[in-house]
This record gives sequence, C-alpha cells and structure tokens, in this order.
Amino acid sequence: MTEPRSDRSAPNTLLRYLPLFIFVLLAALFFVRLFTGDASRIPSALIGKSAPEFSLPQLTGLEEIPGLKTQDLRMGHVSVVNIFASWCAPCRQEHPILMSIAEDEALKTLGIEIYGLSYKDETENARKFLQQEGNPFRRIGVDSAGRVAIDFGVYGVPETFVITGDGKISFKFVGPLTSSALATVLVPEIHKALGKITPP
Repeated sequence: MTEPRSDRSAPNTLLRYLPLFIFVLLAALFFVRLFTGDASRIPSALIGKSAPEFSLPQLTGLEEIPGLKTQDLRMGHVSVVNIFASWCAPCRQEHPILMSIAEDEALKTLGIEIYGLSYKDETENARKFLQQEGNPFRRIGVDSAGRVAIDFGVYGVPETFVITGDGKISFKFVGPLTSSALATVLVPEIHKALGKITPP
C-alpha cells in the first residue's frame, strides 16, 4: 500500500512568486515616491558649501553685460544665479518671473544681484532671446560646454541658486520658477541667505 505524500506544492509555488512580489512592491514604492514631494526641492550636496571656482566669458553681442566668475559671488551681497538656455521651453516660461525679480524694488534695496549662466547655448540664440524677452541679469557667464553647470550639480535647465554674500550655496530650486514659487519659496530663501552674509 502506497504511503500518502505530503503536499509541498503550495509552499513551492509561493516561493516561486516571491521575487515577482518583491519587484511589484518596489515598483509601487518608486511610483508613489515619484509623485509625492516637491520636485523643485531636490536636495543638493553643495548646500552650505562654497560655489565652485569658475570664470566664464561674457555673452558676445551684449558687451555691456560682464561675464561671471566665482569672485562675483563673494562680494557681500546675496546672489540669485539662474541657469538658462534659449532652447529650453521652461526657461522661456519662467523668464517673466526673472524679470520681476530684477525689477523688484524691495529686492534691489536689499542689494540682491541676479546673474545668469547661459548653458550649452548658441551665442546668437542666447543674445536674441535676451534682447527679445528682456535681460534680467547683471552678469551673464557663457557655459558653452556645460562644465560649470556640472560643478554646480545641475540636473537640467532651468535651475536657480541662492548664494550668500561669502559665496556659499544656500538654496537650489529645480525647474521653472512660478509666481507662487517666487513668493512662497525663493523670496523666503533669499531672506534666509541675507542673515548668513559674511562681508568679504
């Protein structure tokens, strides 16, 4: 008479599907994380550290606007550095916000300077863009190869940095600025940076 065999197929089936279950769980977790939180507040390893050393030439055709170098960020005033390109649609979208920052009398009174970094752009295109849409920048550095942007830890354009008077990166905003982000995020961060100024 044959002995009845214990049924081991159920546990074996569960073990076979365990990797699939783990994969689905991880995929769901990544999906949820992708759509939660504020993408503009991606943390930067450079927050609290000195801006990278660089010296960029001016934008040809806008000779009245000087180039940009690290020393310009260490002059005792808070700097807002915007990474932009004429080929970047979100940069065009946020441009009126940058113009409003440049024209804000309260920020001018505080000594805030707004600088631009032209990222991997054709000189003629960048010049035309600023001539047509208005130039909010006191200085513009031409980063043709994108090396300085890499040193800043830029993910993509546009990105905006708030830098204290002694040249330290205080805040990083990823993506296009909006009027809401300006009022609720960037301006408060500028005021925070003002309290961190160390005169040169």
